[in-house]
Amino acid sequence: MSEPYFQELFAERIGGAQYGKNTEIYKFEKIKRAKRKALADFPERRLLDFGIGENDSPAAPGVVEKLALEAPLRENCGYADNGIIDFQNAVARFMKRWFQVDLDPATQIIHSIGSKPALAMLPQCFINPGDVTLMTTPGYPVAGTHTRYCGGEVYNLPLCPENDFYPNFDSIPEETLKRAKLLVINYPNSPTGKYADARFYERVVDFAKTHKIVVVQDAAHIMLSHEDRPRSFLETPGAMDVGVEVHSMSKGWNMIGWRMGWVCGNPLLVRAYGDVKDNSDSGQFKAIQKAAAAALDDDSIPRETHEKYLRRLKKLVAMLRSVGFQCSVPGGSYFLYVKSPKGLANGVVFENAEECSQFLITQCSICTVPWDNAGAYLRFSVTYVADDEAAEDQLMEETKARLDGLHFVF
Repeated sequence: MSEPYFQELFAERIGGAQYGKNTEIYKFEKIKRAKRKALADFPERRLLDFGIGENDSPAAPGVVEKLALEAPLRENCGYADNGIIDFQNAVARFMKRWFQVDLDPATQIIHSIGSKPALAMLPQCFINPGDVTLMTTPGYPVAGTHTRYCGGEVYNLPLCPENDFYPNFDSIPEETLKRAKLLVINYPNSPTGKYADARFYERVVDFAKTHKIVVVQDAAHIMLSHEDRPRSFLETPGAMDVGVEVHSMSKGWNMIGWRMGWVCGNPLLVRAYGDVKDNSDSGQFKAIQKAAAAALDDDSIPRETHEKYLRRLKKLVAMLRSVGFQCSVPGGSYFLYVKSPKGLANGVVFENAEECSQFLITQCSICTVPWDNAGAYLRFSVTYVADDEAAEDQLMEETKARLDGLHFVF
């Protein structure tokens, strides 16, 4: 069968004429296939899924009720474009209450249809062909993908234990710094769980001012801060002069799938994001924005979410330590990022974290996510489905029973 005429028309950013011919399997597709194999080979054995990165609880009842109340109203029909002032005011109140950050709702806050589109749009505000985005790795790749779509380049800053899982700015070549326009960071970090303290953010501000770089801080996990209180980058003296912070309502408020977030910070940078956004989408449904505003005004929601996932992390750490892993409760997020075993005492060898992850899924029906970007690590998520603490404890016991006899070698 001959190729369709449009095979030659695909843009180079997605593969050009070779689009659709790549046989490489994406990491998460490999995990899905391994899950299917485990279920087929061991139909009676429960799949213990620590790979899910989505809250297991629905949004708070009051938030759902607010959506149900607002959805039928005529005033909420029509396009929201760059947002409604009700939501922007709620964000301003939230940022002041939690971080003592003063924001003008009209000029320093614009909603996003989740944080992912915001991270996709921000490079479009700055990146021309040949420009560079500095990004921490491992991490969320969207800003890097869109940097490349714009003809730019990505320079990765590995997050390693020797640098306390902070980027090493001194490692960046001078020629790269001259072309760098964006620095994308993410704290509390996904997947490493590193919490950013005030001193680190001060270094970021100084670095940005010295090299004339715009900072984009992805704060998706900010309400899941365990080492200390939630800390905003914008609290840092000078931060408002160099960057913006991108927030998500998915993690802290159990609003996965509602697609609500916001960009806040320097007014000119926020305006630039808004101009690109205005040409990319027509805004989130106003009723969802009003329900999100109600969620932001209820501080009990993120507090309860934090308490739940911290409790689960403590249980997971205790269980994994009992079978040989060296780990501790992370500084933030609902992920536990641990060194991957090199093999088993019986002679089985894992060349990387992906091989270990595949073994755990296919042989033990335990799902984790491998990361080999900066060393071999496994990511365990505590967003598994469990109705109560007794179910959490039972899951830990079952996981330990399957791992106990493997005798990992590190």
